[in-house]
Amino acid sequence: MPDHLENFAYSGNELEMFAAAVNWKAYWSSQIRPYVGHEVLELGAGLGATARTLNHKPYRRWLGLEPDQAMCDTVRARQGRDMPVGYQIRHGTSVDLAPDERFDTVLYIDVLEHIEDDRAELERACAHLVAGGHLIIVAPAHNRLYSDFDRKVGHHRRYDKAMLRAIVPAPLNVRQLYYLDSVGMLASLANRLVLKSDSPSPTQIRLWDSIMVRASRWLDVLTGHRLGKSIVCILEKPRTDGTASS
Repeated sequence: MPDHLENFAYSGNELEMFAAAVNWKAYWSSQIRPYVGHEVLELGAGLGATARTLNHKPYRRWLGLEPDQAMCDTVRARQGRDMPVGYQIRHGTSVDLAPDERFDTVLYIDVLEHIEDDRAELERACAHLVAGGHLIIVAPAHNRLYSDFDRKVGHHRRYDKAMLRAIVPAPLNVRQLYYLDSVGMLASLANRLVLKSDSPSPTQIRLWDSIMVRASRWLDVLTGHRLGKSIVCILEKPRTDGTASS
């Protein structure tokens, strides 16, 4: 066990709470799927939900890094059932990667907000990204929506476009940066200002996933993805000839 992870245990419970949010998973995954290559590094693998959601093709390699040993053990127990071909779970974080490990895709799916020094984190990840590869971030949006729930599950912040642009490592270019789930943003704002709940109920999650997310798929297009409770950021590492990948 890496010394810096001794006795680490994730204190949040949103992984279990949002496990059944199938429409939301289908929505965000449809946005990033074109940029997911064949050799994937996933930071904060959790219980393997992201790998299962993106299990649409065989991968040469999918390495999930997870700092919680118990979660790693849970994922290993279900390996080979609904996990991608080429999937491997490893106990650790980006600091535990070998210097020569390289990937064409790096994923932070609802993870970067949990990391205190997000700028240093992206710098480390960038060093493991091949030329032409993509670093993909999906995260909660807008600090004005920061709530007791965010605090409870260990979020250091929520992001807007300016915040993400400010921490992009120098070698990377911003290929896509936009918001998702405009209807859900209104619900989050209502909770922040009125309900002030530190934990959504299963009924609220079902309502959001079954109705609001579906409505957002239409409204997000109409608003040009300028509003949303989540933000998507696709960063690209230029090829050595200076061209972008197709």
